[in-house]
Amino acid sequence: MESPLFPMDIAGQLDRARAVIERHLADTLVAIHLYGSALDGGLKRYSDIDLLVTVRARLPEPLRRDLMRDLLAVSVPVDSGGPWRALEVTVVALEDVVPWRHPATRELQFGEWLRQDLLAGVVEPPIPDHDLAILLTKARQHGVALSGPPAASLLDAVPPRDFRAALADTLAQWNTEEDWEGDERNILLALARIWYSAATGQIAPKDVAATWTLERLPEPHRPTLAAARAAYLEGEQEGPVDSERVAAFIGYARAEIASILAESALRDPE
Repeated sequence: MESPLFPMDIAGQLDRARAVIERHLADTLVAIHLYGSALDGGLKRYSDIDLLVTVRARLPEPLRRDLMRDLLAVSVPVDSGGPWRALEVTVVALEDVVPWRHPATRELQFGEWLRQDLLAGVVEPPIPDHDLAILLTKARQHGVALSGPPAASLLDAVPPRDFRAALADTLAQWNTEEDWEGDERNILLALARIWYSAATGQIAPKDVAATWTLERLPEPHRPTLAAARAAYLEGEQEGPVDSERVAAFIGYARAEIASILAESALRDPE
């Protein structure tokens, strides 16, 4: 695979993943797009490789199962220590996303968090997914076609209203300590990205969004986000956290983001 647009140290794994996808979906495959950290901000220690696969028609159940099973062979658990990385592969049927509607339905999503379920034969059915509004925006803004046309010409732009709705739906996941316990760093950085996206309509890497957010935070909340950003950049494992400071930051960030989203809706109701 020849391309100067993504890190060449993942080229071999991308070739293998693309071969699996093409073998299973050859008759219906429209495009494969690489997006996410590999192109925007750089792969960090715990980064996975994000692929968006578009097909012409919805997939029969046996094909979905076979594809998910074989993707296990070209992905590895996060931070496995070798040259390969975890894959996240999202498959959408073109008819479910063009013309765009929200929430759109995804055919399947493969990720390492599903490995044990997949090994046990458990495969999630197609489901409406509000996060596709964000995912497709990422692919259109910062995506490279490994096969097929560019995402910006293949996929409809997500309207600002639907993009905001997806951000709000994501924000609504984190309400109590049980919702973020053990995953504090990722959620702090995710909130920074949501804040950035709510204010700008764009999507930025985690560290870039965190830097932007730090400039807008009152002093009591800065150390909490700064520590999460530093640990992310240095590739540190999740360590002890100050639960009160984390909860305070999350509460403050959620309120600020909700205010931005509400104001944006009033300015641009459509």
